[in-house]
Amino acid sequence: MANPSGSFIWYELMTTDSDAAAAFYGAVVGWTFGEPVSTDQSGPVDYRMIVRSDGGFAGGVLRLTEEMTAGGARPAWMGYLYSPDVDATVSAIVNEGGRLYMPAFDITVGRIAMVADPQGAPIYVMTPVAPDSQEGMQSDVFDQEKPQHVRWNELMSADPEASIAFYKKHFGIDHEGDMDMGEFGKYRFIQHHGVPIGAIMPLMPKMSMSVWNFYIGVDDIDRASAAVESGSGKIVNGPMEIPGGQFALNGMDPQGAAFGLVGPRQR
Repeated sequence: MANPSGSFIWYELMTTDSDAAAAFYGAVVGWTFGEPVSTDQSGPVDYRMIVRSDGGFAGGVLRLTEEMTAGGARPAWMGYLYSPDVDATVSAIVNEGGRLYMPAFDITVGRIAMVADPQGAPIYVMTPVAPDSQEGMQSDVFDQEKPQHVRWNELMSADPEASIAFYKKHFGIDHEGDMDMGEFGKYRFIQHHGVPIGAIMPLMPKMSMSVWNFYIGVDDIDRASAAVESGSGKIVNGPMEIPGGQFALNGMDPQGAAFGLVGPRQR
């Protein structure tokens, strides 16, 4: 893969109702969901691609089965970080106090595993395998400027300093610059190979665990905000103006997955 090691190369929505999620994110973001595809996993798995208006993929959707929810799985957005050696990365993470949620296994498009970092934030690691005709392909699911892509990756951590050290060591994610949030601490900006990709911040009050939050680009924050509310979602915070003159909000979709939106105000 042409992406540098440690890049965010995929995003996945885990949900209890793929059809309802398709309607919600279609109205809010402009995506469409494809038909279920084979993942080479044992047993029936409902996995769908999220398709942008330009025909590219924005990520995937995994429908949670009753067995998955009984095992503790809940609606959520997950990120995938590129590792050239999933097994070695998993071993190193576990040895540093991380947790293995899903041992490494092979699917059609690569080898993946789900872990939690030492502060408890779940994340996938993946070694992708490109089709024979597309060797050297590059994932474009993350783009810091475009709508219908994830534009910002935000880690809320129980120990931001430890998280900064961890992601730099294992994924080459650097920290440079921060913003003072007063009583809530510092909002530390992170970069990957010189590209701003997000931030690491302390846990907010009443948060019980570290977690990654992903901000999806929209064409108009007010239109998207109205679509969230009319689509039975919930706005938790915002829209609020952010550096650069754009606006961001945090929300929950109707199935309970947390998400962020970022985009301009058109009026």
